[in-house]
Amino acid sequence: MSVDIVVPDVGESIVDARVSRWLRSEGDTVAAGEPLVELETDKIDVEVAAPRAGSLARIVHKAGADVKIGEVLGVIDEGAKVPGSDGPKVRGSEGPVSPAVTPSARRLAREQDVPLESVKPDGPRVTKQDVERSLAAERAAPADRRAPGAERRDERVRMSKRRATIARRLVEAQHTGALLTTFNEIDMGAVMELRARQKDAFKARHGVALGIASFFVKAVVGALREFPRLNAEIVGDEMILKHYYDIGIAVGAPEGLVVPVLHDADRLSFAEIERGIRDFARRAGDGTLTLEDLRGGTFSITNGGVYGSLMSTPILNPPQVGILGLHAIKKRPANVNGQVVLRPMMYTALTYDHRIVDGAEAVQFLVRIGELVEDPGRLLVETL
Repeated sequence: MSVDIVVPDVGESIVDARVSRWLRSEGDTVAAGEPLVELETDKIDVEVAAPRAGSLARIVHKAGADVKIGEVLGVIDEGAKVPGSDGPKVRGSEGPVSPAVTPSARRLAREQDVPLESVKPDGPRVTKQDVERSLAAERAAPADRRAPGAERRDERVRMSKRRATIARRLVEAQHTGALLTTFNEIDMGAVMELRARQKDAFKARHGVALGIASFFVKAVVGALREFPRLNAEIVGDEMILKHYYDIGIAVGAPEGLVVPVLHDADRLSFAEIERGIRDFARRAGDGTLTLEDLRGGTFSITNGGVYGSLMSTPILNPPQVGILGLHAIKKRPANVNGQVVLRPMMYTALTYDHRIVDGAEAVQFLVRIGELVEDPGRLLVETL
């Protein structure tokens, strides 16, 4: 009996996917529940498992094909025999076959131009660590074995599903919203002094370092309470005001920026915020973020300062109407009690949709964030 392998319903708002890699070849024997094919969506990567044991009789959509939810990817024959054999053929019986690989290993290999077939795994599947070992061995090889020559060449690389979606959404944000950015400057001295005093005790008590991100998440929540239209979205000619605070935190990932969400951020402690952000960064790197991690979001924060950015204009993450950009902390002259002194300063940027947020409101929102961050005691009191 034949059983279809179909594109699963992987979550709300995801309607299509791309076949990134088959982990088995036509004719291979497969066990029920065994991963067969990897799909790439605009949010996460998904493994599709065999619904039944048997032989992979036919692959309908090969790697690189775009598919819709519910489409047939391939067919399993539960009782088929391969002609000329006593049973279904085993993997590798017709020459070399590409190895099974984890999503994080595949991404790293693609970024570093490493042929997966050349990577020797420690286990049944190629892992990110296997690729890293292969890279280290290649870099340690003599230069005359590695240098390809100074050739001039072009390379055509198809965008990943996620990269293409990011590109489309960024363009849509600029075409559909009335985007404007306002800037401010924050003296980070008080936060840095507090962190220096409390970092050891905080780490010992909570098992996580105290960064600056938690201060800004708390400050954003406090400012959103005072300026609720920055925590809203536009639907037709109506404003949907959100009376909860799901703060998106932009983190870098191999396939492009992703924005996992700290749900109910107003209810989280500093330690919970720091743990959540570090967990997002780790799982964005190894490809294990889930749809729940990326769901929703009422306002976003992006920190270009971790890459050295001094100033930038962040783009909205629709349907949100506001995003806060953080930047590098640099010592600059500042007036302190009538004296010019060097202080650790950060430029902040607020991009907002002018259709719903007035300029004066946006400026006051950004100033309010600065007031809260520059006085951490006030931040603790007013955002609880």
